[in-house]
Amino acid sequence: MTINDLPRPNPGRAKLLGAATLLLFAAGSAAGLFLVPADALQGEVQRLLYVHVPAAWLAMLSFFVVFVMSVLYLIQRDPKWDLLAVSAAEIGIVFTALALVLGSLWGKPTWGVWWTWDPRLTTTAIMLMIYVGYLVVRSFADDPEKRARWSAIIGIVGFVDVPIVYLSVLWWRTLHQPPSSPRSMAGEFVYVLLLNVAAFTLLYIFLMVRRYRLAIAERHVEELRLTRDDGRIT
Repeated sequence: MTINDLPRPNPGRAKLLGAATLLLFAAGSAAGLFLVPADALQGEVQRLLYVHVPAAWLAMLSFFVVFVMSVLYLIQRDPKWDLLAVSAAEIGIVFTALALVLGSLWGKPTWGVWWTWDPRLTTTAIMLMIYVGYLVVRSFADDPEKRARWSAIIGIVGFVDVPIVYLSVLWWRTLHQPPSSPRSMAGEFVYVLLLNVAAFTLLYIFLMVRRYRLAIAERHVEELRLTRDDGRIT
């Protein structure tokens, strides 16, 4: 399959998705900042929850997508799976870094330190390094098929850390609180959190659509360059 055979997202639908994302994002932000009261114990810093939790959720979702796309690539050798995998990896790295930064901002007033080698924080930092390494390895290979194959292997093996991140607060004694759920939160906080999770999920889908289109364009340019170089050699 050549790059011209790859399915391309519809630009009109992407614009509608972007508008819906913006509206839902504005609603979630307004609710988190103004509609619900500050937490009785943590105060205003608790409002970071409405961004920190969605960012962490989307980081793990992104790397699950990398895992699935990597498996599909090794089975079918279809370049679209590789392009979707690298798109998800880049977005996942951004959300992982955001979750860590927000966690540090939350940790300073609640734990008294910006960073501690808590199991949740440590395994999340390892997850970030794994997928940064995923992108670094991609830069080492000029051959698209070899690059995709190497990346798929890392995307599958590296995913082992994702469930460890999620379960770390259950497996070990940790400063980090257990996963937030409707059972552990008051109703008004739950609704605002779910609204922001929905907004961030739409944002993730929008970013995936845009990044996938860019990945196709990058691959097209690469194929043109390789064809040109082959012509010079012959």
